[in-house]
Amino acid sequence: QYQIGDMKIEWMHNTHSIIDACSLAIETPAGIIIHTADFKVDHTPVDNHTMDLRRYAHYGEKGVLCLFSDSTNSHNPGFTKSEKVVGKTFDTLFDIAKGRVIMSTFSSNVHRIVQAMERAVAHGRKICVIGRSMERNVETNRALGFVDIQDKHFIEVHEVPKYADHEVLVVTTGSQGETMAALNRMATDEHRHIKLKPSDTVIISASAIPGNEASVSSLMNKLMKAGCTVRYKEFGDIHVSGHAAQEEQKLILRLIQPKFFLPVHGEYNHIAKHAKTAVECGVDERNILLMSDGDQIELTTKYLKKVKTVKSGKTYIDNQNNMTIENDVVLDRQKLAEDGIINVVAQISQSNQKVVGKPVITTHGLVPEKELKKFQKEIEVMIETLLLNMKPEALKNHKDVENDIRNSIRKHVVRTKKRYPLIIPTIFIV
Repeated sequence: QYQIGDMKIEWMHNTHSIIDACSLAIETPAGIIIHTADFKVDHTPVDNHTMDLRRYAHYGEKGVLCLFSDSTNSHNPGFTKSEKVVGKTFDTLFDIAKGRVIMSTFSSNVHRIVQAMERAVAHGRKICVIGRSMERNVETNRALGFVDIQDKHFIEVHEVPKYADHEVLVVTTGSQGETMAALNRMATDEHRHIKLKPSDTVIISASAIPGNEASVSSLMNKLMKAGCTVRYKEFGDIHVSGHAAQEEQKLILRLIQPKFFLPVHGEYNHIAKHAKTAVECGVDERNILLMSDGDQIELTTKYLKKVKTVKSGKTYIDNQNNMTIENDVVLDRQKLAEDGIINVVAQISQSNQKVVGKPVITTHGLVPEKELKKFQKEIEVMIETLLLNMKPEALKNHKDVENDIRNSIRKHVVRTKKRYPLIIPTIFIV
């Protein structure tokens, strides 16, 4: 335990897809709070360091005021499979692979990486680690003693051609189809050292994170076009989740028996489902709160309530000066990208309510070059008609004239182009 101010905090070991995952037991003057963080209950982890369920039960006996628990897999019935089952799949894949094996997974999933490396050593393959985050994670975990594989089994990327194809394992980043990741650059033949061959076996030991499905599919297509053998979902246990399914969530709820419950880590539908599981496990429905990003909660021995919301979400950074880009600037840029822009510059005679000369009309991202003259003529006619029907006193304020022209052009563009461009009229009254 560590004393921080008036709180005592204990890091309790759990099992997840990263090394040394922990939950927090926080003793406060109001009561004990447990935050599981990401977890699953793996009884046969790769490092044999199981989840310390006795400590969870210990705090459950003392009485827990509030539990925060991982909701990511709350829709999945049963239990999440052990990380070790992936090793058995790797045994099969390494046995049938004829050429190089290229394995891609999350760089933080060191147990997965270690299992692939151990199979490589057993099959007489040298290990080449590619990708900045992968290299950094492997290096750090070797220094800490979590990866116990001798230096002689590792080679640098430029040494790969010195070995026969059946003597090489490449561990790389890019399982989510990231454009700049090493695996994608290999698939597009842009990698400096690794050129894919039809004899290569590519193992993608990960599932697509929601939102990445298109990029993963694109990566698969590129790898297939390169002639590789791709191992992905046709092997059921090529990837297992690092998050608890319903029965593991129930186990934690029963061990801890919290008074209040806050399901966390997941989208709203995940935490709503986790809340239902908690009710089944004896938590009073009135003592459960479903939060959204930015919500602030007040917790006492008697009640749990939302007090206010703080601003949260994406913040855009200008990579030229590392300064924050304000939301209105981002919205303008998005509008320009989606709908384009129209600039109108014109001089208007106050005496006869007509345009002096010809207005200058330019567009970007809206009208193709071959249709530009026709579009400009339409806008000219529209402005002339608008001015003829305008009351003389309206010309005294050029801002009012600009607004009238902007609204008229907008209606025309919405009717003819079904777009909502940024319209900037600049009017001079002479």
